[in-house]
Amino acid sequence: MSDDLDFSLPEKKRKKSFVSIIVIILLLILIALGTANILTKFGSPGFSVENKVSSLSLEQTKQLATKLASRNLYIRAAKVWQDYISASKLSDAEQAKTLFQIGTLLEKAGSFAEAIEYYYRSEITNKLAELEPQINTHLKDCFEKLGKFSALRYELMDRTSFEKSSSAGSKIVAEIGAEKISEADLDALIETAIDNQLAPMAAFMTDEQLNEQKKKMLERYKDPAAKGQFLQSWLMQEIMYRQALEDDLTEEPKVKSFIDELTRSALSQQLMNRQLAGKINITETDLQTYYQANMEKFIEPADKKDPNSVERQKSFEEVRDQVTSELVSRKSQDVQQSLIKQLMDKYNVIVHTSVFTPAGKTENEK
Repeated sequence: MSDDLDFSLPEKKRKKSFVSIIVIILLLILIALGTANILTKFGSPGFSVENKVSSLSLEQTKQLATKLASRNLYIRAAKVWQDYISASKLSDAEQAKTLFQIGTLLEKAGSFAEAIEYYYRSEITNKLAELEPQINTHLKDCFEKLGKFSALRYELMDRTSFEKSSSAGSKIVAEIGAEKISEADLDALIETAIDNQLAPMAAFMTDEQLNEQKKKMLERYKDPAAKGQFLQSWLMQEIMYRQALEDDLTEEPKVKSFIDELTRSALSQQLMNRQLAGKINITETDLQTYYQANMEKFIEPADKKDPNSVERQKSFEEVRDQVTSELVSRKSQDVQQSLIKQLMDKYNVIVHTSVFTPAGKTENEK
């Protein structure tokens, strides 16, 4: 009976199974080829720019860069000039000129730090006499726009000094162990401290006004004694800070709570500053309108010792700062109230005022 049993698969089924496998393999190959083709066309991250630019001749690349710059697309034009430098074999002089040109484009785009880098690159590649005065001027403008006045001062000192043995600001003013603090480092610390002091006012001032105020505050540190006092104060704080870290004070619960509270306060203030900066935009027309509507506030009091004296209306220019301050204060209150209401609604804040009503009184009698 066992001779009658046949456990082998029918030939037809084996053939069908083999054909199915072949079909699957072919489909996988087609999918792989299709995917590779798509990736070749679109998948390369740099395809949209680099491949297109590299397909151009050097002359066409220059034309593209010039065209982009003429349309005020300065960042893209700078990128194409970078591609041009990479693809061409320029002399040091020509490369320096092109790097300078990239710097000017970046400066026009408002990328002042990057512009400074390319002006430096130009000088390092080949310091051309024809470019030197232009680079000096552009560097001064960029440092001023960045509000880096200490860096600008040392930059100018380096460029006008006849002594080239050491760069300006390299003189050591203090040491903490192996760490050396140079005069330039000290000036940077002072400038950072001033920036932090001005931060709350940044929302209400233009960049020009902010820089003017910063210049005035920096004036006092031209006095070596004032600089020395700042250094002593900073050193005292720095060494205590380092000792606190060494003692793991940040791990103590009370200290953690205090730091958390400071962080909470600082972040809240930063959020409010951003809101104020984004929503307060006071124009000259706003100032004039406020002055005209509140002229009675800006009258010079009569002189009580002189019976013949009369009250005098102060001119707009005389009270411009006062007008600005009052208008900023009014608009700030509106923005703050609006933000607080918005956030209280967002976070479903409910104040149970009845809890704070004195016993025996209704809420209306508080």
